[in-house]
Amino acid sequence: MSYDDRIDKTVVTVMSRVTQRPVAREACLVAIYGHELGKKYNLEAPVVIVGRSSKSDIQIDQDAVSRSHCKMVNNGERVTIYDLGSTNGTYVNDRAIQEHVLTDGEHVKIGRAILKFLSGGNIEHSYHEEIYRLTTVDGLTQVYNRRYFMETLERELSRSQRYARELSLIMFDIDHFKTVNDSFGHLAGDHVLKQLALAVKAQIRREDVMARYGGEEFAVLLPEIDAPGAHRFAEKIRALVEETTFMFEQTAIRVTVSVGVASLEPAVVSAAALVKVADDRLYEAKRQGRNRVCSALE
Repeated sequence: MSYDDRIDKTVVTVMSRVTQRPVAREACLVAIYGHELGKKYNLEAPVVIVGRSSKSDIQIDQDAVSRSHCKMVNNGERVTIYDLGSTNGTYVNDRAIQEHVLTDGEHVKIGRAILKFLSGGNIEHSYHEEIYRLTTVDGLTQVYNRRYFMETLERELSRSQRYARELSLIMFDIDHFKTVNDSFGHLAGDHVLKQLALAVKAQIRREDVMARYGGEEFAVLLPEIDAPGAHRFAEKIRALVEETTFMFEQTAIRVTVSVGVASLEPAVVSAAALVKVADDRLYEAKRQGRNRVCSALE
């Protein structure tokens, strides 16, 4: 059965946010990407300075972070974040800010670090929920992480073999991604990764599983999709990325992806074997010139 035959409508998955609650003294930030993952920073003090300096209340030792980057002001009723004239800016939910009143669940980006703001009457419960979520979701791209993906692949493979159902896997990698980082900076590279993941996630079905497999490589698991259907979907993703312009601070960035496709066949008897076939074909696509799909059909 083809991918187009199986898909009824596009489903955009929105990551749930912690229930809105009044901000209290026990508000905190939780590192969800790039800097001491999972660490909690309490915001109980009236003023908390964030920066690269060792004198900062929250130190983030990265080149993209200014010595005194931003500050959090807690008046007991709300927490307001202020940029302190940082070189690379302070972002809340991907928007540059000078001053912003934080609400529960918002993402604060400082340099390459992403921190999630939590507040309300049961901060410990919210914190432990967030730590659990970090075991399954990549903090930057908000798609699943490699660990969750491999666990799901094992389950889906077993189910497909037991009931003789189709299963396909596509793996894709951004071409010349190092050039993007070298030309525009790592902050721009992070932005491209996040926006690319968002664009592709909007094209998958509810039962599909998309993950950041590592670095600039992604995977999409397609239950009950055969080889021709998976190839068509892979080509759709390749074309989508090629036609998309990613904007970062008024700079247009164009990228392409190389895609490898694998489907269940008699010789593929394990999750690792299915991943290897898809990965080998991904790199064959790169050897053939990049910005192309390589599968058993081509």
